[in-house]
Amino acid sequence: MPKIVTLIRSAELSSVAQYAYAATAPADARLVFLAGSCPLNADGSTASVGDFAGQAAKCLENMVVALREAGAGIDDVISTRVLVASSDRADLRTAWEVVRTTFGDHDVPSTLLGVTVLGYDDQLVEIEAVAAVRG
Repeated sequence: MPKIVTLIRSAELSSVAQYAYAATAPADARLVFLAGSCPLNADGSTASVGDFAGQAAKCLENMVVALREAGAGIDDVISTRVLVASSDRADLRTAWEVVRTTFGDHDVPSTLLGVTVLGYDDQLVEIEAVAAVRG
């Protein structure tokens, strides 16, 4: 099935950012708003305690399940917000690299934020997303 999300880049803006600056979906698309994907195992325990990359990977794994349940996939994501409980940019970059690698060429508009604390014990990463699908 062809992608319906169109990623928009601009020659007038910096090419340093590792994502498109905007994205659109057609008027007949249905938007899917995902809750923040957390690094939780099925039993409710926090995965990869102390590991920014491991938690980012678990968040994305859980996001793919939520997308699938909504009739979408990773290529249907139109934007993300990556929250990292750290004031150290190296930790933010570590989480971001996992997100960037997972999304590959589908480099949707994203915001990367360092935050003070997240909701679950030992949680370091949370990823919010919006997707667009037809039908």
